[in-house]
Amino acid sequence: MKRCLLALLLCAIAGAHAQTAPGRTHATQSAAAVQHAIENFLRTQTSGLAGQTTFTTGAIDPRLTLAACPALDVFLPSGAKLWGNSSVGVRCGAPTPWTIYVPVTVRVNGQYVAATRSIAPGQALTQADVTLMQGDLTQLPPMVVTDLNQALGKTLGAALAPGQPLRADALRVIPAILQGQSVRLVSQGAGFRGTAECNAVANAAVGQLAQVRTASGQTVSGIARADGTVEVNY
Repeated sequence: MKRCLLALLLCAIAGAHAQTAPGRTHATQSAAAVQHAIENFLRTQTSGLAGQTTFTTGAIDPRLTLAACPALDVFLPSGAKLWGNSSVGVRCGAPTPWTIYVPVTVRVNGQYVAATRSIAPGQALTQADVTLMQGDLTQLPPMVVTDLNQALGKTLGAALAPGQPLRADALRVIPAILQGQSVRLVSQGAGFRGTAECNAVANAAVGQLAQVRTASGQTVSGIARADGTVEVNY
């Protein structure tokens, strides 16, 4: 009788082990859940980009067998940027650590500034020289100009062909005041206004801080104005 009871007990234990062991050792991570986590990450990270943003995620290698993870962590690898073709990482810290990288593509459809005709270096840009065009900003050169006001009144450091996009690093500010130029210093405050003839110490564009030297040798800083004066307010 004791032998029968012992045999039944051992069978019950073995049966219980057979039912629970597979759940503990063979649970795998759902690829759909990983894709969903990546999409949520991309949606959040690209929400502040100017223009209409769309993104796609690449397929996860079907040969991978990843342990189930209760808390997926999606991150941007060092040096990567969510712009055009890129990649994101997905990792699990516990109970079984693993990390994978998945290709992603981010497209941003928006407006950019392009030349309407051939523009020579040093030519001051006007409304007739530039226009707004629509396109995928991720496929354009870095630092492309997206605001017409950023270009108007400036010059280019290199020639530009019709339809070619403007780069911010190619724009040059036209100085309102040139170094060594004789300028009028306007000092004003509550109840007074005075002027003096000075010499500019360095170039300055409209709105920039300009330094001038007075007849007595004193250096004064003020704001450069479009009419070539330097204004100091007290």
